[in-house]
Amino acid sequence: MTIQCSEGNGMKNRQSFHGTTILAVRHQDELVVAGDGQVTLGDHVVKHQAKKVRRIYNDQIIVGFAGATADALNLSERLETKLERYNGNLTRAAVELARDWRTDKYLRRLEAMMIAVDGQRMFLISGTGDVIEPDEGVVAIGSGGVAAQAAAMALIEKTDLNAENIVAEAMRIAGLICIYTNDTITMEKMASGV
Repeated sequence: MTIQCSEGNGMKNRQSFHGTTILAVRHQDELVVAGDGQVTLGDHVVKHQAKKVRRIYNDQIIVGFAGATADALNLSERLETKLERYNGNLTRAAVELARDWRTDKYLRRLEAMMIAVDGQRMFLISGTGDVIEPDEGVVAIGSGGVAAQAAAMALIEKTDLNAENIVAEAMRIAGLICIYTNDTITMEKMASGV
């Protein structure tokens, strides 16, 4: 995935986010968000068990992030502040975060993407001002995101697996394809429609 960001009068390509796969699936009244644990610096693996998925706002929201860790944690904290300001309204908080992220001179330099979910909503939030709610109840980011999302969508359509098993298998498949994704998975789940 290449992200475009405005730099002065032109556009600059940023490299793909390496070292992560985050996948969110809503299926059969269950919502699961998972992330792998691998962290790379250049072409070296420096950590195998990073936690890139966590709960915020009194455990009511699950976020997963791809990109620079400090940037992602900064954005997670800012999202939580917005959630507090808007009484847990994820839609409003996500839109306000994306607006700030896109327009603020400091925030525009952050190199991360985020998935944020609650019992009813699922969003991909980016620094280009995007707040995208997927049509199919499946969204993924990071270097292995395309593989994980494709696998999850196929598994939903062709199997009777529950959301947790779909996510586990899709993350396993992404780890087989993407060299920046490992098999140490952190999963958070909640009931969907809550």
